[in-house]
Amino acid sequence: MAEIDIQLLALNRITFLRSGDKLVLLAVQDSSREIFNLSLADLEYILGRKLKSVLWRPDEYLEAAERDKKYLTANGIGCTFYSESSYPAQLREIFDPPLLLYYRGMPLELERVFVAVVGTRRPTGRARSAAYRLGFDLAAEGITSVSGLAKGIDSELHRGSVAGGGRTIGVLGNGIDSVYPSTSNPIARQMLLKGGTIISEYPPGMPPRRYNFPARNRIISGLSRAVVVVQAPERSGALITADYALEQGRDLYIHSAGLVGPSGRGSRQLFEAGATCIDGTGDMFRDWGWNSGRSAFGSIGDKAGVSHNLKEKAGTRLARLMEMELSGEVERNNGDFVLKRGR
Repeated sequence: MAEIDIQLLALNRITFLRSGDKLVLLAVQDSSREIFNLSLADLEYILGRKLKSVLWRPDEYLEAAERDKKYLTANGIGCTFYSESSYPAQLREIFDPPLLLYYRGMPLELERVFVAVVGTRRPTGRARSAAYRLGFDLAAEGITSVSGLAKGIDSELHRGSVAGGGRTIGVLGNGIDSVYPSTSNPIARQMLLKGGTIISEYPPGMPPRRYNFPARNRIISGLSRAVVVVQAPERSGALITADYALEQGRDLYIHSAGLVGPSGRGSRQLFEAGATCIDGTGDMFRDWGWNSGRSAFGSIGDKAGVSHNLKEKAGTRLARLMEMELSGEVERNNGDFVLKRGR
């Protein structure tokens, strides 16, 4: 493990600066050490805006960073910075990339294809099974899966990947020292035992604050070649991840298992906007122009297409739901498609 830069750890602890601010400061200063010799007025001048916080206490940040370094070293936690070769290139290209990533487990294998799978914490049984199967099938192709270690779809994706003997990455919305929610600790341990990785941009001790999770979602999509939304209600964090995927030029898919009922309203919104619907990994691979069983060690740069063409697909947005209605799988109820009773 490379020597950890105390000044960079300290810089990452400054909560009133955005990731982009921190990268600007590093770009204009000769060294990270010089940042902590600046006054608050200096910071505002360099960044070109008034900062909300007046709690600029460089010594406290540096002391906290010393404690962080000891904790990381004692617990075998790695750290990769924006400028290092071990930092994922695809993440470096997004808007507002994290200054650093803390990680537990194996370092990220940057040559692998990553696919994110996200969705509601309260999925239907069918959507839950679909997430597990996606994880299992991605593992079979040597593809690393990515999700957020939340209840529901996230955890099922991780479980399926572990069962399939593959690698899976959990991205936290809190400090690297703990897993939230605590109910995800068992699957997190299995992931690490099977060669997976848990990552966070947040330092040890950072609680799971509500606003951390939308920010976390940009990393989930940013790491990945594609994002699959298995099932999302109308107001769902998975829709934030979908928005990031579009912004970042990632492929965006929705799963047919999550389209029906109130839990699928957000998924249907994506569908009606032209997102590609899949039944499983085979559909996604065909969309990429992959043959079954081909090696999955590509890169984001070689993908066949991205989701900027969603509007062009909007003309066929309801085809899948109509097929399911005609086959008797679903019926309409107050404007929603719902599974028929007994199915």
